[in-house]
Amino acid sequence: MRFLKQLVPVALVAFAGGAIVGAVQGNWFLTLLLGLATAALAVFVYARMVRWSERREPVEVARQGATRALTRGTLIGVALFAAVIVNIALMGGYRIDGLGSLTGAIGLIGFMAAAAVTEELLFRGILFRIIEERTGTWVALALTALLFGLSHLFNPHASLWGALAIAIEAGGMLAAAYAATRTLWVPIGVHFGWNFAAAGIFGTEVSGNGAVEGLLHGVTSGNALLTGGEFGPEASLYAVVFGLLLTVAFMWLARRRGNVVPRRRRTPATLA
Repeated sequence: MRFLKQLVPVALVAFAGGAIVGAVQGNWFLTLLLGLATAALAVFVYARMVRWSERREPVEVARQGATRALTRGTLIGVALFAAVIVNIALMGGYRIDGLGSLTGAIGLIGFMAAAAVTEELLFRGILFRIIEERTGTWVALALTALLFGLSHLFNPHASLWGALAIAIEAGGMLAAAYAATRTLWVPIGVHFGWNFAAAGIFGTEVSGNGAVEGLLHGVTSGNALLTGGEFGPEASLYAVVFGLLLTVAFMWLARRRGNVVPRRRRTPATLA
């Protein structure tokens, strides 16, 4: 029951907060304010539910070291997307067609913060963590990565390839980031950094949700396997490759730190 006790309240915050933030997207200040408020409330609710259902401190969202871990994760996410978009640009698939909007980019901070925090709490903080206890790290990583990818099929301009690409490059990588660090602040930062770089800096689509107004007015064109097509650069082969490389790096770190939970083996029943 602890699974439902944690999942339902956080999901309600995510759904309600997402609806409210989406309704005020035309106002950059309200988008920023309500997005950050949704993120903060989601963390608060998650922490309370963990204390109530598991009788422990939610160390994965502890305040101590949160700023440093969040910053480190954000820088990784921005650098990862920058590497993808630079490679797409070198192949002629991305160009900058003028400046975008500073206020639009600021508003996206709140929007992307709400999305990154709620999704990481749900998929890594609850689903991955609880499944990992029963199946081990590798099985939990594969299952939650697939679920994370499939959840993006409900987005506009969604495609099966886009969902699979996200499962591989993001679902697995973000779970690996949590496994390596055992704090949700790093995957939250990576998730936020990637999304904000995509929309808020380079002005590209994020997960097929349509064009947004960031700092730059970016235009993608050409082979959809390289650019991601209507789904955005997340469906690019470059994103899949770079995401896989980072997944390997995080899992190597997790193994080195002894953070990989082995798969449970059933013991044969003994005869009475």
